[in-house]
Amino acid sequence: MRSVVAGGAGFVGSHLVEALLRRGDEVIVLDNLSTGSPANLAHLPTARLTVLHVDICDEISGIDNPVDEIYNLAAPASPSDYLRLPLETLRVGSVGVVNTLELARATGARYLYSSTSEVYGDPLVHPQPESYFGNVNPIGPRSVYDESKRFGEATVTAYRHTHGVDAKIVRVFNTFGPRMRVDDGRAIPNFIDQALRGAPITVSGDGSQTRSICYVDDLVNGLIVMMASDIDGPVNLGNPEEFSMLDLARWIRRLTDSSSPIEFIERPVDDPEMRRPVIDLAYELLGWRPTTTAEVGLKQTIGAAVAERETLRSAFST
Repeated sequence: MRSVVAGGAGFVGSHLVEALLRRGDEVIVLDNLSTGSPANLAHLPTARLTVLHVDICDEISGIDNPVDEIYNLAAPASPSDYLRLPLETLRVGSVGVVNTLELARATGARYLYSSTSEVYGDPLVHPQPESYFGNVNPIGPRSVYDESKRFGEATVTAYRHTHGVDAKIVRVFNTFGPRMRVDDGRAIPNFIDQALRGAPITVSGDGSQTRSICYVDDLVNGLIVMMASDIDGPVNLGNPEEFSMLDLARWIRRLTDSSSPIEFIERPVDDPEMRRPVIDLAYELLGWRPTTTAEVGLKQTIGAAVAERETLRSAFST
């Protein structure tokens, strides 16, 4: 199998690349490294891995047949990134999607578009099924990400209907695990870093807003199963376990054996009040559901963060 992963040097992308290599695939990574890092792939064998430093918003060249699968995970997914790169976020969700779909059309490859639970906005329906159209502010600060993903879904659907591309859509809910950047800006890496440093753990608002968190290995399995299916989607991929941000902060503080105080900071504009997926379709159509509990996933993520800190400490002390 020959697979292309756009955004393959990112957090989720690198875990997907690792799983595809483990399966025996030849993998081509397309990444402009605006939010990804070569370090995420440095531990992987290079015999069947090609990493191309390219922007999918430019013309994609140098990839010859056969191409069996194209996974499009390219996008700045954290608020700190897409607020820093608003025009780039809009472009990768439009021009980048078109270019990767054209590659699928030219090669006859199957195509999977990684959309997001952010298409539901600040939902008025809870939990969120795929049939819910969402409650998105099209001109708010988060709109560059939310609307780019909604546009991407529309583009994938149009290519499927107009050109017959075998294109699928998944909506990814909050995902966590090793290789999330410390400066990612999302809650879990932020809480872990603060707890390990003994710094105040900063919780937005009063912490009552909820999220559902899925361990990255479970998500990657869902992406691969979806690609192999005859399902178009959209299909939600996430873990229905739901926690308040305050409970999550306290949980991470306990797991890190930290004495960090919890401090409350201003809540971002349009921050969703609640987020939990309905995953009935994923289970009924794909036989997929997450198997890693939040506790196990958090312990593994914290362990990886501790090991990374020790590696850095040793490097600076030699």
